[in-house]
Amino acid sequence: MDDRLADLYRGVAVHATADAEHQAALELLALVMLSDADINDSEVATVREISTEWHDQEFAFEDYLRPAIEHARRAIETEQVDAFLDRIDVRIRSRVLRNALFSAARDVAGVDDGVSPAENTLLAEVAVRFG
Repeated sequence: MDDRLADLYRGVAVHATADAEHQAALELLALVMLSDADINDSEVATVREISTEWHDQEFAFEDYLRPAIEHARRAIETEQVDAFLDRIDVRIRSRVLRNALFSAARDVAGVDDGVSPAENTLLAEVAVRFG
């Protein structure tokens, strides 16, 4: 009985951790989208595609993306981007996800056929932290 209970809680913890990591990754990608002060449909589509690859197909993308955008927007408006990145950094433990973040961020920044200076600065920070 104790083993089954431990297995149940172990599964819950893994699922909760994965959701927290996924939310943090979306916050990072939202920050990249907002860094040039313009969110366009191609950026959102790219984030959706990347996010779906990282999570199962039953994932409610909009339920996660809207809060991620709001958190990123607040960080930019209050000039707390470094602290925001610190909070993202702490929440992502998966090496696989950490390694994928720079590539994903670069894809989002470059989807609109140009990487702005603000996006370049953010990509450099992402490379240092996650690359």
